[in-house]
Order: sequence, then C-alpha cells, then structure tokens
Amino acid sequence: MDAILFIGHGSREQEGNREFLQFVELVAPSLQDYIVESCFLELTPPYIPQGIEACVRRGAKRVVLIPMMLFSAGHAKIHIPHEIDEAKQRYPHVQFMYGRPIGVHRKVLDILGRKLAECGLPLQQEEELRDTAVLVVGRGSSDPDANSDLFKISRLLWEQHRIPLVETAFIGVTNPLLEDGLQRCMRLGAKHVVLLPYFLFTGVLIKRMEALLNTYRGLYPECRFTMASYFGFDAGLQELVKERVAEALQDEVKLNCDMCQYRIAAMATIEHHHHHDHDHDHGHEHHHEHSHDHAHDHDHEQSHVHAHGHDHSHDHDHAHDHDHDDDHDHDHHHGERIEKIAQRS
Repeated sequence: MDAILFIGHGSREQEGNREFLQFVELVAPSLQDYIVESCFLELTPPYIPQGIEACVRRGAKRVVLIPMMLFSAGHAKIHIPHEIDEAKQRYPHVQFMYGRPIGVHRKVLDILGRKLAECGLPLQQEEELRDTAVLVVGRGSSDPDANSDLFKISRLLWEQHRIPLVETAFIGVTNPLLEDGLQRCMRLGAKHVVLLPYFLFTGVLIKRMEALLNTYRGLYPECRFTMASYFGFDAGLQELVKERVAEALQDEVKLNCDMCQYRIAAMATIEHHHHHDHDHDHGHEHHHEHSHDHAHDHDHEQSHVHAHGHDHSHDHDHAHDHDHDDDHDHDHHHGERIEKIAQRS
C-alpha cells in the first residue's frame, strides 16, 4: 500500500501549522486510494521520522514524501534526503520516493494573479496601473538557485499581466531586502505599492511584513500601501500539490541541478578523487554525489526535491544555532562547508 506524507516546515505561529494541516485535509479526499499523513520539518511535532513511522504502522510499503515548500533550497536538498537515508535503514522493506516542491509553475502565476485581483487591481489595464508597483516578497535563501526562481516568477508575472512595475525583494538573508524594495518602488514613482507575499501559509514573517507596512503608511502618507494574501487554501495550490503527488508516484520527478551550489561542492569532491557510496536512491534524473558538512546560523525557511535513483552521499554535521519558524531565513556558512569538503579530499 502506498502512503503520501506531506511535509510542512513548521512554525512558532500555531495558526500557520493549523493552516498546513487544514490544507492537507482539503487535499486528502482526492487521495482516497492512499494513506495520507502530515508532519513537520522542525519546530513542532510530528517530525519527519514520526510521520514515516505513522505511514509504516498503517501498512505502507511505499512512502512518497511531498515537501510543501516553495523552492528547492537547503531543506529539500539536504535535510529531507538525510531523513530519508535514515528511514531506509530503519525500514529496509519500505520504498521511499521524493516529490518536488511547488517550484515555478503556471498555476502559481494564476494564484498570484487572483491574489492581486482580490486587492482590487485592474489587471490587464495598464493605464490604470501606471502609478502602481507590485513587490513580490519571498523569504530569502543562501541558495542562489532558489533566489533566482523568485526573480523568474516576478518576470513571468510581469509578462502575464499588464503591470508596468513588478519588483522583487526578500524578508531576510539576501538582498534586496523588503525595505529596499519598498524604497525602490517609491523612487520609481509608485503611488500605490502592493506587497505580494510569496508564502504558503501565515507565520512570523507574514506578521513582520504587516507591521512594516503599517510603519510605512505612517512614514509616507502620500503613498498607498496594500498587502495581498499569501497562497493559503487556493484551489490552484491544491491542484498543483496533487500534480506533484502524481509525478512522484509515477517516478517522473526531474530536477534542475545545474545551478545547485550543493552539486558544485560535490563536483569539487569528485575532482579531488574523493568518492562516497551511500546508495542514496532518491530518484534524480541524474547521478551525483553530495557530501554536506555545514554549520547553520539562521532564522529561516526554504527548500529541493529528488525522487528517483540517484546516488548521493550526505555527510550531515549540522550545528544549528537558529531562531526560526515556518518563515525563516537561511544563512548557511557554505564557504566553511566547501572548505571542509576540500580538506576531506
């Protein structure tokens, strides 16, 4: 029997955790042929090992892990595969498959369009939007591949709707930061700035954005500030997640690893003739060996997705010193990690 295990990040804001669980409840009826369970990466139980245990206890012979995360970064590239490695040791009779995060998808653009329409923006009416700027705001990651995906989303949004000005900013970790994005919109002549949060559910960072926007309303009364809703229970998100489930079940997950810094570090190891063999069978479209030994100092959230036949070796020595929740910022010390890899070789 197959099980679908949805993985949320976890938040110190219990409202965000409840929203994730409610979302899974909405999707579950369309997955009646499968065992459906939920778990969290961190901050609130049940965690991934408990989620896997629940699936196995209910008779699952194959567990499909679906990361409910927006982009491929540290959690999906490193942490979840590490949990899968350990689960394979505990349950050798169970097959594990790994799906993709939300990623760049046309349904995402449709969701964003609906969120803007809910704010009263007259989409496709360029003249009426001439003084309006849309600021797409993501969490921010130390993984440039994930950050570049948000810029791609912003560009595609600009292409799809006749909004003269679409800018991109992050709540933490990397530039441009949210305040820089707001200032840029105003310098470019915007009289109405619409914040468009690129977040699945509520959490600490959503509340931080709301507080900052209230501050800006007081500082710049001549400018109008509006905040759109996060993804939430949007029907398009439900359909997209079910699509990710179907891909993983059919072993059709394909990943872009060409720009992945973790892969670059791994290739450096290979060049130094340092090979690991962990038989890490996650179903990638390609074979590459990763050796990750890195320290984290972060206030974070983000995520990478494998799912089919690739050997990659994870040597996880995560020293975590962080204050984070379902919306959090990675500040991975990758330079130290790469240096350690070089030392090993």
